[in-house]
Amino acid sequence: MSSINIGGVSTLYVDRVIDILDDILPKSRVIVITDVNIDRLYPDLVHRYDHIIIGSGEAIKSLQTIEMIYSRLMAMGADRSTFLLGIGGGIVTDITGFVAATYMRGVEFGFVSTSLLGQVDASVGGKNGVNVGGYKNMVGTFLQPRFVVSDVEMLRTLPRREFRAGMAEAVKSAIVGDAELFEFIERYADDKLYTDVEALQNIVSRSVAVKSAIVAEDEREAGRRRVLNLGHTIAHAIEKSTHELNHGEAVAVGLSMIAHASAKLGMMLEGDAERVDALLAKLGFELELPVSLTNVLREVRYDKKKRDNILRVVLPESIGCCKVVDMPFDEFEELFS
Repeated sequence: MSSINIGGVSTLYVDRVIDILDDILPKSRVIVITDVNIDRLYPDLVHRYDHIIIGSGEAIKSLQTIEMIYSRLMAMGADRSTFLLGIGGGIVTDITGFVAATYMRGVEFGFVSTSLLGQVDASVGGKNGVNVGGYKNMVGTFLQPRFVVSDVEMLRTLPRREFRAGMAEAVKSAIVGDAELFEFIERYADDKLYTDVEALQNIVSRSVAVKSAIVAEDEREAGRRRVLNLGHTIAHAIEKSTHELNHGEAVAVGLSMIAHASAKLGMMLEGDAERVDALLAKLGFELELPVSLTNVLREVRYDKKKRDNILRVVLPESIGCCKVVDMPFDEFEELFS
């Protein structure tokens, strides 16, 4: 059993879920929260426990869904000893974590992460949130799950587009803190990666190692953890401006744009920015903005990490090293003119 400690309070297991789940679940009552797609794909896993099935897609990541789950939990007699198990991708784990942090002022929870985006990023680190008014994760909590199980064999059920979306977050992790991971992805970025269990386990483990080391220093994003937002200020603005791209596709565009912005500032070598573009293109991403730059920059003004008119911009200095720079919005805008 391969495991990684996350911040001293949570454990990631990179293993087959069927082999380990019974051993790591508590003896108390377990209620599963999952979506219609996972219920269809893994009914034997879901129906072993009491369960709540929600819809799928970004639209369900809302306070209305949270309230529905509260009502269901109350009707099922869930109390503070109940353990919530989120089985699904990043949307399911965000919702489960938010519910667990707030139902009866907090219950224990864990995740079985079924998407690559969830395994390398969304299910790890204790940030749980829902969207409000079309803006991502505007309401949320910080609370670590007891465990996360990442079974890369479950990724075989993912559509290729969703698999690729997760690879954008893995590339982000590599740029933030692991140059060797970046080189590994460069070597393995082909059609065979989709079914290469050993390579995927390495990518998931190393991506989580980058994030867990940073979270251990700064669980509540007061300082160092902000580097994990690399590419996301632009990505979230793209997602608000258009529904054409999924989260990973928007992150890929954001990574490319911010790498070249950093090179423009003389921080990152232009050659490294071109390596970022080349790897993202090799993975199958389109790097052109699907909407006008004016629209994207307008949405950046609503970024939840800004203070007054100052953006906290994550800029790569090299592949494997980033820093956070406080930047007036006008200066940020000029980087893309």
